[in-house]
Amino acid sequence: MGVTTLELIVNTLSFHGQFSDLAAFRKSLGRLMQMKELAQRFGVKMYSHRNMGTVFIMPDMPMQKAVQCLPLSQRRSLLAWLTKYGPFWDDDKKSHGPDDYLSCNDEIVTDTAVGEAAYCHLQGVERHLVSLTPSTWDLSPVKVKWHKSEDDFNTVTIPNYLHPDDLEASLECRLEIASWDALTQVATTRCRHIQFAPNSFEALRRYPFHPRTAKNLLQRLKILDLLQDSFDAQGKRTVQGDKIIRDYFTGERALFSNSSNTEKNEFRTALTFSHPDHGQEPLFCPWHGKVNHHQLPLRIHFSWPIQAAAPCYVVYVGPKLTRR
Repeated sequence: MGVTTLELIVNTLSFHGQFSDLAAFRKSLGRLMQMKELAQRFGVKMYSHRNMGTVFIMPDMPMQKAVQCLPLSQRRSLLAWLTKYGPFWDDDKKSHGPDDYLSCNDEIVTDTAVGEAAYCHLQGVERHLVSLTPSTWDLSPVKVKWHKSEDDFNTVTIPNYLHPDDLEASLECRLEIASWDALTQVATTRCRHIQFAPNSFEALRRYPFHPRTAKNLLQRLKILDLLQDSFDAQGKRTVQGDKIIRDYFTGERALFSNSSNTEKNEFRTALTFSHPDHGQEPLFCPWHGKVNHHQLPLRIHFSWPIQAAAPCYVVYVGPKLTRR
């Protein structure tokens, strides 16, 4: 389980003294750290360069100095990554040397992360770039030329991620889930804003695994997770949350809906679960997400309403409980 064939490299060329103040740098750095966290959650390594701390983020300020202005916990985490633990592509992972001639937009990129990613692609090793934004590298994909001679070159196209959402979408498409156990692990690891009841996936184990079904279930769970995270500091649902409700919880073909009054009366026992946090206290969960598994309708039952002041509990993932 995971995206095991891909590696990421931080594009240090996207650090070129472009920031006018520390606030803008912190915002950009926050996106980079989000992408690092995403890579870890998907089991993907993100490489940096051992000298990354010396790159300039403002015309007169190198990274190491700028880092000192960060909160202590963030500073320690960043310095540990950049100066101590890595991993660093310029250690034993480096695959091209100073004699190789690689260029991008008429700029020589030999002995840079861009050159390394391109050379690795030519050797059959898939490495993508992660860049700061804004920078002069606000483009994706990046096209790199490996010059074999003055007139002979190969062109390599490399994805370059600038925002966490783009990276997550790409990693999601590549995610390999090979069993219901793997789905359980991925969902409980990645959906951090919702709470799963013990054995909430148990009913699935009686049925043959299907990768497409697993991805559809994960997609529904991610929607719930995002909705639970779509509240402001005052507990009011955000614009993003309102859009999720419109897109996925309303209309005849909505992915999520409430059970009918007839179903609530007829199947009240089946739709009532033990409260995950309060022992034998009952939790009535008629709201559900919908996925079809061949001819078998699957349901994700969860607590409702979803609000800032209370957890969203996912209590059941399995065959439809209200079948007559």
